[in-house]
Amino acid sequence: MKRLFIVLALVPSLILIVALAACRGSGTNSKSQTPVVSMSSDVVRISPSTVQIPANGSAEAVVTLSISPGFHVNANPATFSYLIATQLTAGKVEGIAVEPPVYPAAEKKKFQFAEQPLAVYEGETPIKLNLRTETNAAAGSRSLPVNVRVQACDEEQCFPPATINSIISVTVK
Repeated sequence: MKRLFIVLALVPSLILIVALAACRGSGTNSKSQTPVVSMSSDVVRISPSTVQIPANGSAEAVVTLSISPGFHVNANPATFSYLIATQLTAGKVEGIAVEPPVYPAAEKKKFQFAEQPLAVYEGETPIKLNLRTETNAAAGSRSLPVNVRVQACDEEQCFPPATINSIISVTVK
């Protein structure tokens, strides 16, 4: 009977230890339940569209930034020259010409670390790339590498910038 009492007395402590260990490993800040962020790629993801282009034609590719709630990235162009603007660059692939990216309109927001509102992107942000086939483009599939450089910030601070790499799947018909 004495052993049963000791075991029952220890159960609440063991449950608390297991619960604390689970919270510690979750990758969140226990005070605010926000993700622990060490660099910008922790809170920004990119999703490129798949593109089909007719021979001797053009099409629009879209690379969507998914920015976690509570965070933003600087728009392109950035409000000040010392801020790191979001920048999409595309690699080269045979038979496809890539025009400069078309960035969406920025949202102007005031933050406690800046005296005036900053041009930023939040949430789902589409960046467009116009693609066209060159005269020598053979039919078939290609992989167009894209890189997006971002610097994510929250209400109080900015995190180290990151370059996020992906591929746009392009099919010439």
